[in-house]
Amino acid sequence: MAHYAFLDENNIVTEVITGKDETETPPKGFQNWEDYYLSLKPNHNVCKRTSYNTYKNNHLDNKTPFRGNYAGIGFTYDATNDVFIPPKPFETAVLDENIWDWDYPLPYPNDNNQNGSDTSKPKKFYVWNEEAFKSDNTTGWDLSYTAVYNSSTENWEIQE
Repeated sequence: MAHYAFLDENNIVTEVITGKDETETPPKGFQNWEDYYLSLKPNHNVCKRTSYNTYKNNHLDNKTPFRGNYAGIGFTYDATNDVFIPPKPFETAVLDENIWDWDYPLPYPNDNNQNGSDTSKPKKFYVWNEEAFKSDNTTGWDLSYTAVYNSSTENWEIQE
């Protein structure tokens, strides 16, 4: 089983279907399944196979990733790099071409102890503030909440 994405005139994915595996022989008169499925939907410009198991340029089964990401409606097909790119989530997002996905323009704060490996330090959780970043290009992460380790209960607890 394979999946196929249909693109509009701007290379935006408008539909994704499940179809025949690319290793199966296409019907007579067609070079491949992409051409066959496109013939069934003449209102589309292009049909491209997409891998259900590819996400952020990694294959979930440790195989070779295919076209960057599994295509979804609204994704853009970049013909130059032969990849599907998800919609840009916010105006200042930056495309990371290693994973073919969007990232924040500033790194996540490194004072967060996110994995909780040091129970003597609080875990800090931040949220992106697009307006703050657009105003000065140097700030963008706002502290959302902090958790401290309670050694009596052996749990992390949100600090008010």
